Amino acid sequence: MALPDLLPKHLFTGRGWGLLAAGTAALLAAQVMGRRDLLALGLLLIVLPLVSLAGVRLLKPRFQVFREFMPPTVEATATATVRLAVARDGNSTAAVIMQEQLPPRFGEPPAFRFPARSASGGTSRYEYHLRSGRRGQFKIGPVTAEFCDPFGLSLHRHTIDDGELLTVTPAAVELPPTGLAGARGNDGVTATRIRANPSDDDVMTREYRHGDPMRRVHWAATAHHGELMVRQEESVTTPEATIIMDHRYSAFAAGPGARFPAGHDDSFELLSNDCFEWAVTAAMSISAHLAERNYSLRFLDATGHPAFRGSRSAPAPDTEEYSGSGGLQSIGESLAAIQLDGPRHLHAEGRRDAKRGGGDAGHPDGGESPFDDRLMDKLAAHRLRGPVLALLGTLGEAEARALAPAAGFGANAFALLVTEHPHSVQPALDALRLGGWRAIAVTPRTQLPVAWSAFDQGEIVAAAAAAMDVRRGAAVPR
Repeated sequence: MALPDLLPKHLFTGRGWGLLAAGTAALLAAQVMGRRDLLALGLLLIVLPLVSLAGVRLLKPRFQVFREFMPPTVEATATATVRLAVARDGNSTAAVIMQEQLPPRFGEPPAFRFPARSASGGTSRYEYHLRSGRRGQFKIGPVTAEFCDPFGLSLHRHTIDDGELLTVTPAAVELPPTGLAGARGNDGVTATRIRANPSDDDVMTREYRHGDPMRRVHWAATAHHGELMVRQEESVTTPEATIIMDHRYSAFAAGPGARFPAGHDDSFELLSNDCFEWAVTAAMSISAHLAERNYSLRFLDATGHPAFRGSRSAPAPDTEEYSGSGGLQSIGESLAAIQLDGPRHLHAEGRRDAKRGGGDAGHPDGGESPFDDRLMDKLAAHRLRGPVLALLGTLGEAEARALAPAAGFGANAFALLVTEHPHSVQPALDALRLGGWRAIAVTPRTQLPVAWSAFDQGEIVAAAAAAMDVRRGAAVPR
């Protein structure tokens, strides 16, 4: 190994190490030869680098760093542009070598020289690109600056900002159109019939207004009044969909095939596995599919609480209802850092309880039963306003029986069970189908569009239809 490789880095430059070596040699020569002038020279050669080292640490320049992500949140596999603006406080003009610190998954950290050749107004601007194949939140930065004293003898590296979090959301998969959403009008809304007096045309109809769909024109009233009239008995409402997202550790850790990846050096490693990642992608894709059809969405967990209350990336952890493009964006951000609720000792580094106010109240694996009255009450409050979809892990037969009655609260009910061993959840599938669910089991290797289309296959629809009579006979009107 070469001598330069054995020397501590980021202390002295080659010139500084050279002076130290010359000073040491002069001291040895002064000791051997008894020369006082060599002794003074040796002390001077050693003191100069040490004084410069102390000065560069005490009088280090100050910087301001402004970092911007474009877009502010990025989908997995998409490219994000990072823009840096660095300004120095003070009048120093010395060149500084800087480096942006990155998680290992992003490769070699970018390095740049300050000031840049194109600097304007004392501010240097830089730009580079990042791409992550996985969702999550990743700390980008801090920027480290390495500078030396005016004599070029010593080096010092220190951080000049705190870094910022880049949020990577799961990428939505395009789903084929199916009949899963239930009956909707041509404009993507549902019509709820509210008929006050069927025989009174003045109550049932009104004059046509710009923007009214032509399907609502009442031709008999139009002929009677001599102008376009539309039906008033139809009240246009936004369709709703409820998504039950299971993120219990016990549901995704069951069985020998439920492997968890080894930890990485990233700042925030999520407790997840292939099955749960498939469920997260399905949640994002289904949300995008329904949002395009003007659905408002409601996300609940297995216990009836807001599904994203444990996600550190959620803009509003206690929110369960989302609508419009802003709601879809919030869903994506919330899914970015959602993880399994599991034993704390398995992911203490990844958990952040600040957004939940601390404590384990309502922890699905910590005492509260899944699919109990809380969930049923939440579903009953929006009874028959739209489909209910459940994204589940490995269910036991008893858990499936507890969830089965929930099908009665939706216009349609669909369940996806994600497991490495689909045959092991057959009793749960049978229990769900008996309750009126259209339920299928998939593996992490199943193509999501294929699984989505499978709900429309004849045998599943027939099984669900056959179970409707059982459900109607057992259901008690509320």
